[in-house]
Amino acid sequence: QVQLVESGGGLVQPGGSLRLSCAASGSIFSINAMGWYRQAPGKQRELVASITSGGITNYADSVKVRFTISRDNALNTVRLQMNSLKPEDTAVYYCNANLRRNFAHYGPLPPSDYWGQGTQVTVSS
Repeated sequence: QVQLVESGGGLVQPGGSLRLSCAASGSIFSINAMGWYRQAPGKQRELVASITSGGITNYADSVKVRFTISRDNALNTVRLQMNSLKPEDTAVYYCNANLRRNFAHYGPLPPSDYWGQGTQVTVSS
């Protein structure tokens, strides 16, 4: 069993900052990329930022410069520092991890995507 647990969402005024955290736990053999996605009402889920196990990052154009993704491979955690927040950043943010799970007696399974439950970020005055 694998779980991704997010924290750090909330309500913030435009121009403010928030930091999201996500911890992966369970029978994990290895984690490839980790990332953050978001989904606003009436819109499709979109990639916000991702980071490989080697630290290579990728950002959506709309958040470049304002957001920073980081991870701790030893703790299986990923964070998203969000600065200069705008009302259009309002969405449910989901943590994602592409990982190999340990399966008893069979060893590590092929990589699969796992998702957190989502955390609401609201940017409003």
